[in-house]
Amino acid sequence: MLALIAAGSIFFPGLFLLSKQNLKHLKGWSEGDAAIVSTRLVSSIQAIMASSAGCIIASSCRDVVEDSHWLTNTYILFATPYFAYDIYAMFLCYWHKLQVKGHEEEGVRSKRAAVAGYLRREMLMVLHHIFLVAFCFPASLLWRQGKGDFFQGVLFLAELSTPCVCLGKVLIQYKQQHTLLHKVNGVLMLLTFFSCRVLLFPYLYYAYSRYASIPVYMVPLVAPWQCNLGAALLWPLQLYWFTLICRGAIRLSTTGCSKPSSKADHDGCLTKCNGCKLHQED
Repeated sequence: MLALIAAGSIFFPGLFLLSKQNLKHLKGWSEGDAAIVSTRLVSSIQAIMASSAGCIIASSCRDVVEDSHWLTNTYILFATPYFAYDIYAMFLCYWHKLQVKGHEEEGVRSKRAAVAGYLRREMLMVLHHIFLVAFCFPASLLWRQGKGDFFQGVLFLAELSTPCVCLGKVLIQYKQQHTLLHKVNGVLMLLTFFSCRVLLFPYLYYAYSRYASIPVYMVPLVAPWQCNLGAALLWPLQLYWFTLICRGAIRLSTTGCSKPSSKADHDGCLTKCNGCKLHQED
């Protein structure tokens, strides 16, 4: 168990540092640009690994309660350090963005002030990550008592939307909001986020209702309290973030963001697209 946690604690920060150094030396990128893109890369790789594990587990478990798969606990142990690492990585992204010209008016003069600003801006995301480590980790590893690997595998599939979110952030960073890639990625993000996050918890309750041959509305009455608590806290966050994504998509489609013909047009377009919240998430 400790070996897997240690492996995850080395793998994700190590991958971040390796990616950042390669981007700096091979591409000549600045520290800030390399750190931000490396953060998105690591998040995407973790998401692909989690989604792949979820597909394998969910497809292997015929009995949604009793069947088990060795990959379930293995990936939980390996991936848990990622969420602690990601809190710090997100702060680094925030810190480097503050160093970009045009942000001096925010008055950040020290990392202590930056931490306060970061927590104000990303409080929901930070609490989400802390909850995953402090509550979901013991719930998934210990309180399940070896049952329900199918449901855990389906939960892993929530990460399927993360690569689209990360790509959207990178495209915004490099002012590519006018491209076809950005538009296609936005559609894919909407579809994957809705399918794998918004519909996730209703599907879990539906799957158990079929297993137990009871109505869906009865499932919360018989499900373990840990499952109900987790769903009650995590599902509203997904609905909130999906609402932001939809608002951004509507704003983008109504205001438009065609390829700018001048620097002034480009700056105005960037302002609108940055405000659209298409890059908000997990």
